Amino acid sequence: MNTAPLAERMRPSTLDELTGQQQLTGKGSILRTAIENGKIPSMILWGPPGVGKTTIANIIAHSLKQSFYQLSAISAGVKEVREIIEIAKTKPGAILFIDEIHRFNKGQQDALLGAVEKGIITLIGATTENPSFEVNSALLSRCQVYILKALDKNDLNHLLQHAITGDTVLNKKNIELKETEALIRISGGDARKLLNLLDLVTDVMGDNAVITDEAVMEIAQQRIALYDKKGEQHYDIISAFIKSMRGSDPNGAVYWLARMIEAGEDVKFIARRMLIFASEDIGNANPNALLLATSTFQAVSMIGYPESRIILSQCAIYLATSSKSNASYLAIDEALAVVRKQGDLAVPLHLRNAPTKLMKQMDYGKDYQYAHNFENNFVLQQFLPAEIDGRAFYIPQKNSREEEIRKFLKERWKEKYQY
Repeated sequence: MNTAPLAERMRPSTLDELTGQQQLTGKGSILRTAIENGKIPSMILWGPPGVGKTTIANIIAHSLKQSFYQLSAISAGVKEVREIIEIAKTKPGAILFIDEIHRFNKGQQDALLGAVEKGIITLIGATTENPSFEVNSALLSRCQVYILKALDKNDLNHLLQHAITGDTVLNKKNIELKETEALIRISGGDARKLLNLLDLVTDVMGDNAVITDEAVMEIAQQRIALYDKKGEQHYDIISAFIKSMRGSDPNGAVYWLARMIEAGEDVKFIARRMLIFASEDIGNANPNALLLATSTFQAVSMIGYPESRIILSQCAIYLATSSKSNASYLAIDEALAVVRKQGDLAVPLHLRNAPTKLMKQMDYGKDYQYAHNFENNFVLQQFLPAEIDGRAFYIPQKNSREEEIRKFLKERWKEKYQY
């Protein structure tokens, strides 16, 4: 009997078997074409957990029939990297796959640079973090970055149905998949977690099982740790940390922070999440939050554990106890929606730059009024395209700081924008 986890038993071996990521692996796509031509660039695969990064690396190695070496940035160091590079010198076209490459420090990444530059290895790095922040610019400039998207509900349902009918173990159990919402919700869109949770549920329920949301929730609550063997709670815990701060609970925030610290979580990962939170969830309700979060990121980047735990705690408590506003977040998303729907609306003539004589003759910049020439450094004029003039994207929320902003805007703009 095959005792490998279901996710491993169902791992695709060809691009055609891969669920999702059609933008990268579909017919005529850049990555598929490169693989079919037998020559791929060094690359960084960036995307959420469980969307196919490791699978794509394995498919590439299998398709190109090249020597394939794999390291995890959690456990490997410069020594292991250099050992593989030495071996690869005798294996033309060798591929080195590094999982969680964002966890490599500068020295470890520098050890890769020369080998990538000289073509000794083709590097495939996988990361859940923005490589612009976590991969050295010199190394990044020599890699193509491919962005993998989160799997949608249809993708995840397809994986479940395919596992029940296509897996050599499950297809003998006569399983009816009546409901899937709980499976999908608990797994958080991570295909690996989803399949291993299905494996757990079917193992508990046995043959002829009818899988319902209620049954899944009951089994998951009793035995949730069994399908979390590789520390995949990482993403659940950061979610709990963010939601505790959003809910203004410093005790919850510090508890989940402690869980991450005890597990050896990267200090920059935690600090970066707080940096995003400070703008997304606090914003102009307390602009100092962004300044403190930025200082925190800089400080822990220099210091590291164990001292950085104190700095992280100070910042988390400050953010949790701060006034909250997501008005800036809502404003930019609404503005982006308008841009995508209405396209490139014309810039009003009086706002246009006029560096040439012809442009001045065409009235570029004419009638623009310089605000500093007026009382209170303000004058009523139009700054939006005519088609959306009067549209308010930023709506101040009900906190002391933004009430001041609301008052300021009403005094200036009167009834033009509805604040």
